[in-house]
Amino acid sequence: MNKMLTVEKIGGTSMSQFKNVLENVIKGKRTPDEMYNRIFVVSAYNNVTNWLLEHKKTGEPGIYVQFLENGDYSIGLDSLCQRLLLINKGFEDIGLDQQESGEFITYRIKQAKTMLHSLSKVMASGYVNADDICLAAREILASLGEAHSAWNSVNILNNNGISARFIDLCGFNDSLPLTIDERIHRAFRGIDFSEDLCVATGYTKGTEGIMRAFDRGYTEVTFSKVAVEVHAGEAIIHKEYHLSSADPNIVGVEKTAPVGRTNYIIADQLADIGMEAIHPKAAKPLELAGINIRIKNTFEPEHPGTLITRNYISEAPKVEIVSGTNKVLAIEVHDPMMVGEVGFDLKIMRIFAKYGVSYILKSTNANSITNIVWDNYKSRELVAELEQNFYKVVVERVALVCAMGTNIALPGFLYRAAKALYGKGINVESFGQSLRQVNMQFVIKREFYNDAVIALNDELCMDK
Repeated sequence: MNKMLTVEKIGGTSMSQFKNVLENVIKGKRTPDEMYNRIFVVSAYNNVTNWLLEHKKTGEPGIYVQFLENGDYSIGLDSLCQRLLLINKGFEDIGLDQQESGEFITYRIKQAKTMLHSLSKVMASGYVNADDICLAAREILASLGEAHSAWNSVNILNNNGISARFIDLCGFNDSLPLTIDERIHRAFRGIDFSEDLCVATGYTKGTEGIMRAFDRGYTEVTFSKVAVEVHAGEAIIHKEYHLSSADPNIVGVEKTAPVGRTNYIIADQLADIGMEAIHPKAAKPLELAGINIRIKNTFEPEHPGTLITRNYISEAPKVEIVSGTNKVLAIEVHDPMMVGEVGFDLKIMRIFAKYGVSYILKSTNANSITNIVWDNYKSRELVAELEQNFYKVVVERVALVCAMGTNIALPGFLYRAAKALYGKGINVESFGQSLRQVNMQFVIKREFYNDAVIALNDELCMDK
């Protein structure tokens, strides 16, 4: 392991404020020599991937949907190009060469048009699996955002006297049948990291298809694989906020604090409810390689942030994070014949698997099974089939609020949490906790979500 070398990921919101990234993250109070021995893996600028594919939260269609529906995706790409050139204009004052950056992204979009046109012709022939063609188109489009932001970053750094190297993992200019790991290995082979600050695209082209395996979590997967490949001393994620004990927008900034330290198990719990410190499939390679993750706030560069390690357990019993989501459904399957029937749950899970739906929480009794799932189009299709196959299916829009900690397997925490919710008049509709006892999950009415977060934070986190 190279303790001097760090691999650092910069998210889309931070990338859109690259002046702050340049001053706080890349330069900071470092000497010129201290700016090296770092690899940055960058996301597309804020909203660019939403424009290319579909909006991650609202589902608003992007250029990818135009391709699927045989729309004029070429016009969509032209419109996108103008948007990206406008983004470029915003970085002129920190050294981005407008002509060079414009030529790069214009040519890359032209290449994408040619590829998509060929794919559409092949798909129209009817001789190939249309799903594979669509996935290839999704990969091509997704890569544009990271190529744009990474190339720009290198141009800005070089124009500010920092020797930077563009690591283009998008594979636009080769047809080599490389896996993701092979492409990353080839890209970083022989680089002297003490001489060049490397900026890599968050998208990596591979024969297995990074989006096929990880979809919108692909940037963090690239980040993870790069860190493992170069034996990084630490993997750092720069966000526009701290990993906090609770959402400051709900409980107030004065009632939160950076978590400071936690472990990979808690990171997985957060990922399961959509509050990703890091994508779970990206975290595992780092965990197995013994590489720690640090979550830092781009706008507070001197703060050490939160360190995620494999074996950390808090010395003092405490709840470290209160979090959750108000965008879930409770799907209850009730059947009088369920009692004692071996494999009844398997029948339900087969339908879940058919629609690619993973549950967050499951609770059961003698004749009912309740699953908590994300409230999206997949779950609505799932419910329709469940209703056709089981005696009674009840669906409710609910919220899930969780109290997590590396050391809460002690008497009292569950009592205090339930009492805090009771004090606010909030009924627990369903509950989940495994034997490991790192996460108490409370299902509540959706309208009480904010009140529940405040109640649990006041009771469990404010006495640290």
